[in-house]
Amino acid sequence: MIEELRGLIGIISQYEHLSFRALATTMVVAVSCGMLIYLVYKFFYRGMLYSENFGILVVLVTGATSFIIVTIGANLVLSLGMVGALSIVRFRTAIKEPLDVGFLFIGIAAGLASGARLYLVAIVGTVALLLVYTALTYIRREKKSFLLVLRYPSDKDSSVSPMLKDLRYKLKNKTFSNGEVELTLEVYVKRNNTELLTPFTSAEFISSAVLVEYNGDYT
Repeated sequence: MIEELRGLIGIISQYEHLSFRALATTMVVAVSCGMLIYLVYKFFYRGMLYSENFGILVVLVTGATSFIIVTIGANLVLSLGMVGALSIVRFRTAIKEPLDVGFLFIGIAAGLASGARLYLVAIVGTVALLLVYTALTYIRREKKSFLLVLRYPSDKDSSVSPMLKDLRYKLKNKTFSNGEVELTLEVYVKRNNTELLTPFTSAEFISSAVLVEYNGDYT
């Protein structure tokens, strides 16, 4: 019985033979997928502040995930210890952009597939998800949300209301201060058409009219 147990432990502790070519192919596919994710993230980024470090992080996470999976798949006993070690890792850095989480998951998924040597799955899955993201980004570009900020005397409030009837808007904020009104509206603009500003800039009683792209974060 003891000899059979020792034989079983010996079998599961043997390393799976991995050639240098297979390992190199895994890393090349993983890093290539990570670079593709990084380029799409950089080109189509629509947040307030672009972080180059996050793009590099996606590439590193993709590569690191792939060789972790290779290590886990090579030895069952070692994989149990590695899973336990990874379970105690805690990340405290907050991710401000929700889409950044999606890019991280794409990178991790590509690394998992590459590490399992499912190269076609890694490549096709990465390209498919990025194509979906690109298509959705172009659809969103056709019709953007902007913040229209108007300042005018409070006694002209009744004169501004008729000027807004042709706009599709949502009221975000209206502030009265020192006899002036600051009106903030969310408006929808197709293909960067800013002609909607013309009635407001031509009105003498409106002191300022500002149009700012609105990405969903408003403070």
